[in-house]
Amino acid sequence: MYSTQNPTLGGESTRTGRIVGPSLHKIIKTVAWRKHADLVDACKSALGKLEFITESPDPASTTSSMYGLTSENAGEVIAPLILAMESGIPKAIEPALECVQKLFSQGILQGEIQKGTESVAARLMECVCKCDAVRDDGIEIVLMRVIAAAVRSTVVMLRGGCLVDAVKSLYNVYLTSQNAANQVCAKAVLMQIMLIVFGRIEVDKMDVKVNVVEIADILDILDKKLNDSNVVQFAHNFINEIIWTSSADNSEWKEREVSVWYAIGMCEENEGGSKVRNDGLFLFRILCDFSINFSTPANLEEHLLMRAKVLSLELLKSVIKNSGQIWRSKEFIGAIKQYLCLSILKNSALSSTSIFQLLCSIFVNMMLRFRSKLKEEIGMFFPLLVLRVLGNVVQPNFLQKLTVFNSLEKIFQDPQIIIDIFANYDCDVDSPNIFERIVNALLKTSLGVPPGSVTTLSHAQDMTFRLESVKCLTCIVKSMRNWMDQQLQIGEFSQKTSEIDISTHVLYEEDVLGNDFDIQYAVNSGLSDMLTPDQCHSYKVEFQKGIALFNRAPSKGIEFLISTNKIGSSPEEVASFLRNTSGLNETMIGDYIGDNHEFNIKVIDSYMDSLNFKGIDFGEAISSFLSCFSLPEEPQKIDRIIEKFAECYCKCNPISFATADTAYVLAYSVMMLNIDAHKYMVKDKMSKMDFIHSNKGIDDGNNLPEDYLGSLYDHIVENEIKIKPSCSVSHSKHASGINKLLNLDKILNLIPWKPAQLKTLGAKDWLIRHIQDEFKAKEGKSEAVFYAVTDTTILIFMMESCWAPMMAAFSVNFDQSNDKVLISQCLQGFRYAVHVTSMMSMQTQRDAFLTSVAKFTYLRNASDLKQKNVDAIKAIISIAIEEGNYLEEAWEPVLICLSRFEHLQAIREKTPTDASIKNTHTSYDNNTVRINDSGLIPLEQINNFILNLYLSDHIGSFELDYMFSHSQRLNNEAIVFFVKTLCKVSMEELQFSTDLRVFSLTKIVEIANYNMNRIKIVWFHIWSIISDFFVTVGLSENLSVTIFVMDSLRQLAMKFLEHGELVNYNFNNEFLKPFAIIMQKSVSSEVRELAVRCTSQIVLSRVNYVKSGWKNIFKVFTIAASDDCMNIVQLAFGTMDKIVRDYFLYITEIKSMIFTDCVKCLSTFASCNYSDETCFNAIDLFRVCSAKLVEVGLVYFDKRLEHDSANQDALISDTLTNNDEHASYWIALLFGLSKFMSDPRPDSRKRAVEVFFNILKDHGQLFPRSFWMNVFNSFIFPIFSGFPSFISGNIENSQLINSEQHDIDLEDQIMVVRCLIDLSVNFFDAVRYVLPNIASILTSYIRSPDNSSTSTTVAALLHFTSNVDNKLTEEEWIVILESLKTAILSTFCEFFKIIQTMESIDIPDVQADFGEEFDAENGDDWDTEENNMVLVSYSMIRMKGHIFVELQLAEAITSLYERHSTLLTSAHIKILLEILSSIASHSSEMNNESATRLKFEIACTHMDIPEPPFVHLENESYQNYLKFLQAIRIDKPWMSEDFVVENEIVRVCSKILNIYLDCGGYQPLIEQRPNRQHTMHWVLRLGSAKKEELAARTSLAVHAIRALNDFDRDTFIRYVQCLFPLLVKLIRCEHSSGEIQVVLFEVFRSFIGPIVLKSLK
Repeated sequence: MYSTQNPTLGGESTRTGRIVGPSLHKIIKTVAWRKHADLVDACKSALGKLEFITESPDPASTTSSMYGLTSENAGEVIAPLILAMESGIPKAIEPALECVQKLFSQGILQGEIQKGTESVAARLMECVCKCDAVRDDGIEIVLMRVIAAAVRSTVVMLRGGCLVDAVKSLYNVYLTSQNAANQVCAKAVLMQIMLIVFGRIEVDKMDVKVNVVEIADILDILDKKLNDSNVVQFAHNFINEIIWTSSADNSEWKEREVSVWYAIGMCEENEGGSKVRNDGLFLFRILCDFSINFSTPANLEEHLLMRAKVLSLELLKSVIKNSGQIWRSKEFIGAIKQYLCLSILKNSALSSTSIFQLLCSIFVNMMLRFRSKLKEEIGMFFPLLVLRVLGNVVQPNFLQKLTVFNSLEKIFQDPQIIIDIFANYDCDVDSPNIFERIVNALLKTSLGVPPGSVTTLSHAQDMTFRLESVKCLTCIVKSMRNWMDQQLQIGEFSQKTSEIDISTHVLYEEDVLGNDFDIQYAVNSGLSDMLTPDQCHSYKVEFQKGIALFNRAPSKGIEFLISTNKIGSSPEEVASFLRNTSGLNETMIGDYIGDNHEFNIKVIDSYMDSLNFKGIDFGEAISSFLSCFSLPEEPQKIDRIIEKFAECYCKCNPISFATADTAYVLAYSVMMLNIDAHKYMVKDKMSKMDFIHSNKGIDDGNNLPEDYLGSLYDHIVENEIKIKPSCSVSHSKHASGINKLLNLDKILNLIPWKPAQLKTLGAKDWLIRHIQDEFKAKEGKSEAVFYAVTDTTILIFMMESCWAPMMAAFSVNFDQSNDKVLISQCLQGFRYAVHVTSMMSMQTQRDAFLTSVAKFTYLRNASDLKQKNVDAIKAIISIAIEEGNYLEEAWEPVLICLSRFEHLQAIREKTPTDASIKNTHTSYDNNTVRINDSGLIPLEQINNFILNLYLSDHIGSFELDYMFSHSQRLNNEAIVFFVKTLCKVSMEELQFSTDLRVFSLTKIVEIANYNMNRIKIVWFHIWSIISDFFVTVGLSENLSVTIFVMDSLRQLAMKFLEHGELVNYNFNNEFLKPFAIIMQKSVSSEVRELAVRCTSQIVLSRVNYVKSGWKNIFKVFTIAASDDCMNIVQLAFGTMDKIVRDYFLYITEIKSMIFTDCVKCLSTFASCNYSDETCFNAIDLFRVCSAKLVEVGLVYFDKRLEHDSANQDALISDTLTNNDEHASYWIALLFGLSKFMSDPRPDSRKRAVEVFFNILKDHGQLFPRSFWMNVFNSFIFPIFSGFPSFISGNIENSQLINSEQHDIDLEDQIMVVRCLIDLSVNFFDAVRYVLPNIASILTSYIRSPDNSSTSTTVAALLHFTSNVDNKLTEEEWIVILESLKTAILSTFCEFFKIIQTMESIDIPDVQADFGEEFDAENGDDWDTEENNMVLVSYSMIRMKGHIFVELQLAEAITSLYERHSTLLTSAHIKILLEILSSIASHSSEMNNESATRLKFEIACTHMDIPEPPFVHLENESYQNYLKFLQAIRIDKPWMSEDFVVENEIVRVCSKILNIYLDCGGYQPLIEQRPNRQHTMHWVLRLGSAKKEELAARTSLAVHAIRALNDFDRDTFIRYVQCLFPLLVKLIRCEHSSGEIQVVLFEVFRSFIGPIVLKSLK
C-alpha cells in the first residue's frame, strides 16, 4: 500500500524502482488528485508494485521491454508514465519524460521499439513523440533529452516509424518552439541523431563512436536570433551533456548489449539486409521526402515549410558529408539515386538561397564521394545547379551565384575531381562537356556584364563575381598542377607525349569498394579494346564538329561523319544517327529525310522501318512521329515525309484503312485540325461535324466510321500535336542566353520543348517526371563506365580546351583592374598555367601565357608602370625560378623582361631632376633610352615617370640575380635553352652603336661560371652556345665590348681549366676554340694582340691543365705567326719558345696530334718573312723539340724487330703509324722541318738542312731500322727528288737549267749529299737496307755534267766506302759498284750528244777565215758563224767537263781498289775491270773522232783557248786500266788466270803501242810486187802538234813496254809473235825522247835477244 509519509518505499531495492519511484511521487504531488484520479491511482499502483518487484537474473528477461522485469510488470510500471504524458499537464509530463530519459540512459528500457506494435516501449515512445505538441520550453528540453537518450542507447533500437516519429518531434520543436535555444538544441540533437544512426550502418552494430556536433557548424548566419552567444553556449552545453551522460553501471550494460542484440535480432541479416541498415535507409528516404514536401499544419506560415526543407537538406548534407564505405554499396547508391536525386531535382526549382546553398553543398559532397557511382546523375545536376547559375551574367541571383563559386572552389580543391570531370564528361561522347562549359562560363563572368546590357548587379557585385570567377579558374589550373605533380612523383615522366602509354582504370559500379579518394588506379586488362579518355575526347570533338556541320548543311555533315568513321555509311546507320543523336537541328533532320536524292530516300525508308505503329491509334501515331523532327518548309519534302508515314502506318496496321492514300489524306486533315484547334489566331474553330464531313469518301471512296473520326477529333482537340519548332528559330532567341552558352540542349532535348512554360530549369513537375523516366529507363542497363585517369597526357587535352579562356580571363582582368586580390589571382593563374603547359611540352600555350605575363610588366614604358606591373615582374621571376627546367624557348620573354628591368634601374640611378628634361621614351626593343626631340613635357608627367621608376625598389637585386646565381639548379636540358636565349637577348642589347648594354653579357659570364661543375657533356653543349656568342661579339666593331669578351673568355678559361680533363676528352679544346676563331677572323690588330696575350696568359698560368686545349692554343699562335703585325708575331713566338723549352712535357702527355699542331705552329714561325731571327729561332726549336722528345721518353722503338728477326723484311715494310705511337711525334717533327729544306730562302734552307740532319745524328741511335727506312723514304729521298739533277728511281740525263738556280741548288745538293753520307756512315747498320737508294743518289750526281758535283760525289763515295768497308757485304759492294758502273756508262752519252751538236756546225778554215777581207754583203753569214761559234764554245765546255768526269771516275776506281783491294772479291774486280775498260775504250773512241777534234782545234784557234784534253784522257784511262791489270796480276795471281789478265795486258799494251805508232807517224813498208821496181819515198818529219802529242803519249807507251817487260820469259814468248812487230815498228818510229829506246833496249835485251839466240842455236 502506498504511503505518502514514506515516498521512498517500494522499488528502491531495484534500479527500476530507484528511477521510476521518485518520478511517480513527483507526478502525484503535481497533479490534482480529483481531476486526474486515474493518473494518481496508476502511479500509486505502480509504486506498490515496485515494492515487491525484484530484478530477474534470467537472461530470458532481455526479451522484456525493461531490464529485470517481466513484460507484465513492465507494463504496470510504465502505465502511469504514459498516462502522465497523455494528460497534457506540463508539470506531469516533465517528470514523466525525465523518468523515461533515465530509463533509456540507464539501459533499463531495452529491445526493439517498432511503431504499431503493442509493446509497452512502443506505446511509451509514441507518447513521448506526441509531447512535441505541448508548447513548453522545459518539456521541449526534456523531450529532446529523451529522444537523444533513446537513440543513443545501445540496447534500444528505434525501428522504422518510431525513429521517424522521434525525428518529426524534433522537427516540430525546431519549427514551432518559441525559444531560440530550444530550436538550436533541437537542430543539434537531430544532427547528432544523424551521426549516430548513419554511423551505426557503417559498422552494422549499435555501439559506435561518433563526434559531438559543433554548434557553430549548424547555425544559420542569417538568423540573428539563433546566433546569440548565450543561445550558442546553452546549446553547446546541452549537446555535450546528453552525449557524454552515461549510466552508473556502464560495465554491466556493456556485458548485456550482445545478449540483447541477439535476443531481438538487431544484427541478423534478412532478405532486406540488417535491421540497422534498413532503418538507416528508411530514415534517409524519409529525410528526402521531408526535403521535398514537408507535412505541416495548415495554420503555419509558408516560411516554416521552407525552414523544414532547409533543415531536411541540412540533415541530408550531414548524412552525405559523413557517409562511409557502406554508401558505395549498390543498395545505398540506389537510395541516393532514387530519393536524394529526386529531392535535388524538385528543390532546384526553388528560388530560396538557403535551399540552393544546401543543394550545392550536397552536390559537392556527392562529387567528392560518389562521382564514380553517380556519373550520369552528376552529369545532369552540373548544368542544373552550377552551369545554369554560372552562365547568367546579366541578371543573376547574387547569393546563388556566389554559392556556385564557393562550391566550385570546394570541388576543385581535390585535384582528382577536375581530372575525373574532364575524363568522364568531356571525353565521353554521350555526356556533356562539363569542364569546357565551366571554363567558358567562368570566362564570361570574369569579363563582366557586357556593355549596354541591363543588369541587376551593382558594380561591387560585378567585381566580386569577376574576382570569384578568376579564383575558380585559378583553382582549376592549380588543381591540374597539383594532380600532375602528384602523378609525376609516382613514375618517371616523359615529356614526349608520343612515348606516353595511356594508363586508364575503368571503374564499374560493382568494382568500387572504397572511398572515391581511395580509388585504386590500375590498368584493366579486359578493356584493352576500349577507347581511352584522350581518344574519346578526340572522337567527341570531331563528332561534335560533324553535328555542327549537319546543322548548317545536312548533306555535308553526313558526308563528314561518314568519312571520319563516326557513323556508318549504310542508310540504316544514318537513320539511327538521326533518331538517336541529340543536338541535331530538328528542321535539318526533316530537310534531310525529305530530300529526293537516292540515298536520302533510302535513309527515310530505314527511318520509317525503325518505327513501330502497330496497335497505336492514328492520332497518337502521328503525334509521336511529328515530335521527332520539324517538318521542312518545302511542300514537296513535306509531302514525301507524310507519304512515307502513311505507308509505314498502313504496313503496321494493314486492316486500319483500305489503302495508304487514306492514311495520307487523313494525316493532312489531322495536321490542319491541330492548327485550327490550338492556334489562338484562328477565330472560327472547326466543329466535329465539319471534320467528319471534310473526310468523307477518303477510304477508297468509302467513309470512315463517324465514331472513329469523332474520337480522333476529340483526341486532337484535347492533346495538341507538339510539332517541334525549328531550332534555328526558337534557339536563336536563346543564342545569347544561358542554355546555348552552357550547351544545355541535351538536357532540354530530353523533354518536349515548352518555351512558354519553362521559366526555370526544374520548375515543373513534367520536367522532374521526365528526368525520373530517364533514370528508370536506364535501370537494368549496364552501369556507366567511370574513368579514373593516372596518365598526365590527359592534361594536354584539358589545356587545349581551357587555355584560351583562361588566358583571356587572366589577361583582361589584369589589364582592367587594380584590385590587389584580383591581380594576385591572375598572376597565380598564369604561374600555374605556365607550370602545366611547360611540364606537358605544350609550347604554344606555354609561350602564350608567359608572353602575356611579360607584356603586363609594362617595362616598355616606365611612365605607365604600376604596382601590379611590379607584381608581374615578380611573377615572371618566380615562373623562371620554378619552371625553368621546362621553359625551353620561352626563356626569351623572361630574360627580355629582366634586361629591361635592369635598364630601368639604371635609368633610375641616372634620372635627372631638372624639369626641362625632354620627353624620355623608353624603347626596349633595342634596350636603349631614346630621346624624343619633339619638345618639353609637363613636369607632372616627368614626376610620374620618376615615381614609377622608383617602384623598381620593390624588386631588389637579390630577386634579380637569384635566377642567375641559382642557374645550376636547372636540369641539363634547361640550362642549354637558358644559355641560348640569354645569348640571344645579349646580342639584341649589343646591336646598337650607342649606349650599349652589357647586362646580359655579364650574366652569360656568370652563368658560365656557375655551371662549370656540370657533367662534361652538358658543359660542352653550354659552351658551344656561349662560344659562338663570344665569337660573334668578339668580332664586333666596338673595341670595349670585344675587350670585355676576351677578358671574360680568359677568366672563364682559366677557371674551367682548373677542373681538369680526362684522357681522350676534348672539352678544353672546345673551350679555347673562341680564341682561335676570333684570332682568325678579326680584322683588328688590337683584338688579335689581345687574343694572343690572353692565350699566353692562360698557358703560362694554367699550363698543367691545358691538355686538349693545346690544339687551339697552337692554332692561335699559328695564325699569329703569319700576322702582318710584327709585335703580334714576336709576342706569340715568345710564348711558343717558352712552351717548347719549359713546358714541352705538357704538350706530349696527350694525343700526338697536339705535337703535330705544335710543329705546324713552329713551321709557320719558320716561314716568317719579316724577321730572319724569328725564322732561324723557330727552325732551331725543332732541334730543341727533338731533344725534349728524348727527354720525356717519346722514343720510337720497334720491339718486334728485337724478337722477330726472321720476319724483319716484312716488318720493315710496315708504316710507322702502325708500329708505335711514339713514331708519330718524330714523323711530325721531321715532316715539319723537311718542308724548309726546299725553302726558297738560302739561309733558311741551309739552316733547316743542318738542323734536320743534326736531329738524326743526335738521336739516330734511338731509332730502329723500320723508322730509318721511313725517314729515308718519307723525308730524305724526297729532298733529292726536288733537285734538278736528280729524279728519284731512274738514272736519266739531267736537264739544262738556269745557271743561277743551278748554282743555288748545286750548293744545297752538295751539302745534302755530304750530310747523307755522314748520316749513312754514322748509322750504317740501321740504314744499310736503303743502300741501293743511296747508291742511286750518288750515281745520279756522278752522271751530272757539273764537275764539282762529280768531284764531291766521288769524294763522298770514297769517304763512305772508306768508313764502312768492313761492314759492307759482298752484295752491298756489288750494289755500289754496279751503281757506279751504270753511272759511268751513262756519262758516255754526253760525248755523243756533243758530237751530234758539232756535226751540225760548219767551222771555216783558219786561213780562209782570216785571210779574206770583210764583205758587208755577207753579214748574214757572219751572224751564222757567230752563232756556230757560241755552240762550239758551249760544246767545248761540255766536252772538257765530260773529260774531267771521266778522269775523276777512272781515278776513283783506281783509288777504290787501292783502298779496299783486300775486301774485294773476284765479282767486284770484274766490275772494276769492266768500268776501267769501258772508260779506256770510250777515251779512245773520243780521240778517234778526228772531225770533231778538228772543229774543236779550229775553234780553239779562233778563240785562243786550249783544246779539250782528249789525249790526256786517253793516256790516263789506259794508264789506270793498265796499272789496275798489273796490280791484279801481281796482287791476285789466282784471279789473273780467271780474268786472263795477261791477255788483257797484252791487248791493252798493243793498243797503246799502236796508238803511239799512229801518233809518231809510222808508215808501213810498201810491199814490193813482182816485176816492179823500187820507188823511193820521202819520210816527212812530224809537226809541232804531233810532236807534242807524241811527247804526251810517250809516258803511256813507256809504261806499256815496261808492263810487257815485267812478264816472265815464258809468258813473253807466248805473246812474242804479236808483240815483236810492234817492237820493231817502235824502232823505226820517230820519238820525242829517248825513253822509248831505253825501254825497248831492255825488252830486246831481256826477251828478244835470248829468243833469237836460242833460235839460232
